[in-house]
Amino acid sequence: QVQLVESGGGLVQPGGSLRLSCAVSGSIFSIATMGWYRQAPGKQRELVATITSRGSTTYGASVKGRFTISRDNAKNTVYLQMNSLKPEDSAVYYCNAEFRGIDSWGQGTQVTVSS
Repeated sequence: QVQLVESGGGLVQPGGSLRLSCAVSGSIFSIATMGWYRQAPGKQRELVATITSRGSTTYGASVKGRFTISRDNAKNTVYLQMNSLKPEDSAVYYCNAEFRGIDSWGQGTQVTVSS
C-alpha cells in the first residue's frame, strides 16, 4: 500500500515562495509518475505539475515559469518549489503517485497567499 504525506504548506504573502514536500512510502516511488494537483474552494481539482520516473516534467499553464517540480528517489520524496506566488495560487495542494493506471493521493496541504 502506498502512502503519501505532504508538508510545507502555509500562509505566504504575494510574491513570496514556498516549498512543498511529499514523502512516499512503498517500493513504487522510483518507477511512479509523481504529481502535484490543487483544488480551490468551489473549483475542480487541477494539474499543477508532474514528473516521470525519468525526470520529464509537465506544468499547468498558470504555474509554468514560477513553479518547479523535482524528485529525490533516494529519499522517496517529491518537491514543489513555488515562487512568485499569487493569491490565485491559494488552494489545497495534493500529492499524487500514478503507477500502471492506479492513483494514490495524499491528504493535502493548504497554501494561502494573502497580504
